Amino acid sequence: MRPKQASATPESGIHVAQTSGASTATPGIRWHRELSWTPGDLTWRIAALFMVGSFLFALGSFPLYAQNVDPGTVGVTFVVGSIFFTSAGYSQFLEVVNGADDASPSTDSFRFWAWQPNRILWWATAVQLVGTVLFNVNTIDAMIEGLDTEQTNRLVWAPDFFGSIAFLVASHLAWQFVCGRVWCVKRDDVDWWISALNYIGSIFFMLSAIAAFTLETTGETLNLTLVNVGTFVGAICFLIGAYLLLPPQPRS
Repeated sequence: MRPKQASATPESGIHVAQTSGASTATPGIRWHRELSWTPGDLTWRIAALFMVGSFLFALGSFPLYAQNVDPGTVGVTFVVGSIFFTSAGYSQFLEVVNGADDASPSTDSFRFWAWQPNRILWWATAVQLVGTVLFNVNTIDAMIEGLDTEQTNRLVWAPDFFGSIAFLVASHLAWQFVCGRVWCVKRDDVDWWISALNYIGSIFFMLSAIAAFTLETTGETLNLTLVNVGTFVGAICFLIGAYLLLPPQPRS
């Protein structure tokens, strides 16, 4: 997500919270989750990091904020949000490679990297992590002033576009993991809701990235309204998906 050079308008989106299979399906979804402080739990950290990142992207694309706050501040909002997303993405990758369903030989040591190409969730989180890095490049380059149209499309829009593709692919892989096929409906499965919300959010962010292309003839963004709407709606979807990663409140 980025402002268009010196303007305060976001130009792209970023994606969050691919399901790791850590949540468990229960009869009826409990939408109220526990907002406790448990930073020692890896899943809690993933949820918290994604929630903060989602909030910052939603804030940066909200019209009242984007139009009334200094463009540099808006740009920093997106940069900080992208850092939270990268931290969350890597944490989720760690959760997967150290997961209980790991098919590789067991080890007592915590792994910071593992090659597990036979696991669909490994691919989902690895592709997502690559996408987060591309969005880091996207948001930081967007802070550079004085870029011409060619430079904007190459340094800012291209990482945005390919990062959006990466997150869309990651969302599809996570959806395949949950469903086991192209389409399914599991209204009582929290992982299904997380995956569905992330997939919808990824689609909106992809639309935002496409609309952020700068036209060489006019030097203007292709569709600024779609950029803003896609970014904001996608961020809200990711925020809810990340919230659902938290443990549910006990039934009374």
